[in-house]
Amino acid sequence: MRIRTTLAATALVSLASGAAVAPAETGRHADQKITAAGVGKVKVGKTFTSLRAAGLVGKLRPGCPLAGANTRSARLRAPLKGSVDLTTQTPRKVRSISITGGATARGVGIGGTIAQITAAYPKARVNHGPEETFGITLVTAPKNGGGRISFAVDVDSQQITQIGVPFIPFCE
Repeated sequence: MRIRTTLAATALVSLASGAAVAPAETGRHADQKITAAGVGKVKVGKTFTSLRAAGLVGKLRPGCPLAGANTRSARLRAPLKGSVDLTTQTPRKVRSISITGGATARGVGIGGTIAQITAAYPKARVNHGPEETFGITLVTAPKNGGGRISFAVDVDSQQITQIGVPFIPFCE
């Protein structure tokens, strides 16, 4: 609080003296765009090697054990939050992307609601089936309705907790 007050006072003094004041740097990156192809520069079908070389994902690590011993995933790098699931064959390619922060789909991001999803994606389908098992409502935008994008909405908070391209992988 003290730093903000000091910065505001400095800006007022600078304005009064006629000096130009640069806008404050917030340090927050603009949210990246989620489409049916991927998120930002991370696209479905790209190789792990190319994404790693570009600094978009972290190290290769074991994937969901229920999917088999050879599954692998990698965490997304900042400003994105989430992970990519990779194919089991070499070269490993992105099979799905799970986003938990740093990106929006048509302005809808983590913390959004079902109403916001259906406003942005009118053809989206709401599936209440996973509510009892996983504690989420699954909202899916079909290919002809803006892309294959899925949203996991927490049953208790009624807010989006995860966005998946083209789907949200379940591993419990």
